[in-house]
Amino acid sequence: MERSAGSSRRRRRSRPVLGGTMAVIAAAALTVTGLVSTAQAADVNNAKNAGFESGLANWTCAGNSGAIVSSPVHGGTSALKATPAGQDNAKCSQAVKVKPNSTYALSSWVQGGYAYLGVSGTGTTDVSTWTPGSTTWTKLSTSFKTGANTTSVTVYTHGWYGQAAYLADDFEVTGPDGGGGEEPGPVIPAAPAGLAAGATTTSSVALSWNAVSGATGYKVYRDGVQATTSTGTSATVTGLTADTAYQFSVSATNAAGESVKSAAVSARTAKNGTGPVTSVPKHAVTGYWQNFNNGAAVQKLSDVPADYDIIAVSFADATATQGAVTFNLDTAGLNGYTDAQFRSDIKAKQAAGKNVIISIGGELGTVRVDSDASATAFANSVYALMQDYGFNGVDIDLENGLNATYMTKALRQLSAKAGPGLVLTMAPQTIDMQSTSGEYFKTALNVKDILTVVNMQYYNSGSMLGCDGKVYSQGSVDFLTALACIQLEGGLDPSQVGIGVPASTRGAGSGYVSPSIVNAALDCLTKGTNCGSFKPSKTYPSLRGAMTWSTNWDATAGFAWSKAVGPHVRSLP
Repeated sequence: MERSAGSSRRRRRSRPVLGGTMAVIAAAALTVTGLVSTAQAADVNNAKNAGFESGLANWTCAGNSGAIVSSPVHGGTSALKATPAGQDNAKCSQAVKVKPNSTYALSSWVQGGYAYLGVSGTGTTDVSTWTPGSTTWTKLSTSFKTGANTTSVTVYTHGWYGQAAYLADDFEVTGPDGGGGEEPGPVIPAAPAGLAAGATTTSSVALSWNAVSGATGYKVYRDGVQATTSTGTSATVTGLTADTAYQFSVSATNAAGESVKSAAVSARTAKNGTGPVTSVPKHAVTGYWQNFNNGAAVQKLSDVPADYDIIAVSFADATATQGAVTFNLDTAGLNGYTDAQFRSDIKAKQAAGKNVIISIGGELGTVRVDSDASATAFANSVYALMQDYGFNGVDIDLENGLNATYMTKALRQLSAKAGPGLVLTMAPQTIDMQSTSGEYFKTALNVKDILTVVNMQYYNSGSMLGCDGKVYSQGSVDFLTALACIQLEGGLDPSQVGIGVPASTRGAGSGYVSPSIVNAALDCLTKGTNCGSFKPSKTYPSLRGAMTWSTNWDATAGFAWSKAVGPHVRSLP
């Protein structure tokens, strides 16, 4: 909100030009007579956090009665809202440094119920003023003089018992500097960097950019005209025409003003009938395709059987920038498989209704997302790979630690760029999904609205707890069903739960189960049949399906896994 002239909380009050001219004349006259006096320091606003832009910092509100709101405000982006309750009149106060034997002007803007403004501890006469309430912002003003030994006073505001909440904003305790100095006002922020266009539909374009220090909001421009605003680092411009090119830019704003516009980016809306969609079927099989030769059968993407609905290309590589990833096709290790062939095979698989995604991590993965900067780097780099290669989405297979806070931010940013067609899968280890307090589980729940499936790795594990609190050993139908139950009852939708197993005895160090065990577990969870000693309290017919490591080890074993599990998944209810 633009600040009106009367509500300036940090600028020194300007004085009329005529008064300034007369002061110069008077000073000149005094010089002539040898009576030059020492200049007095300019008055300042001695209140700290006077506009509540830093929350309740420097303020104390009785009984936790005060809170910060973003609307309505008198100036800036925040105001105080305090609510009287019972015998509490919602008093909020601040200790303010002052000079002895000095006069100060006290004021604030209020709105809502009864509101009082006052000061105590002056060493002379304490004063206060009030208003019975107002539906618009009203200025309360008074003045006080400090005593000979007074160096601090308490300014306060409060409501009245049993009355409605009141709002207060833009306090001023104007007078000689009491030693704390006047708070510096905000400066106009820099122009945003990193503006990028993301997902497009026939009528919208998603945009994202880097955060700007000191900014409280952003304005988004389409072809030079403001189209929308945002308090975050992304926005979607709507109401556009299909198959039309637009220029977008963004500026940063705060109480001091608006930055210059960012460098412009161009984007074209989709043609009619080409909006983003996901092609993942109700029940799906996921397979990891190896971009390296570790003794399993070397494959091109075109060699992956049609039983696989989601193909996770393994893996992206970390870069020197924390959080950022890239992809390097191992042409030498894959018997001369070229980049052009790889890209062509991706398109062919997608034309056949399959999804090809890029997997991040793996046993030796070193990608780390544990800060805002690394979250943004992750989102930007993954989206760049999606645009470059045509990947449908991303798989999170970080086996060496995950930070739920920042991975959530990264995936949210990626979703904003990629749009609703994003395929998002995860492959945590069993220990990661034993409790909803785990970082992986928290991440899955945080992004539940954009999550496709969690294919936990039911191998290389050892014994684990099931949802009934009993211990189960890997390699059995009970291990698969009792551990899947934790996710199914812990907040994930059944369509977001899959069973991940090795494709052959050589695909993992331990935990291999035959395809018949996988199918029995699927039946137990979806239909309540073929269970072991553990039987879930209810069935989950919409369970997503199964996953295997890897399509290459499946090929090594003559595709025994996919030939058995693929048709069974498709036959689920």
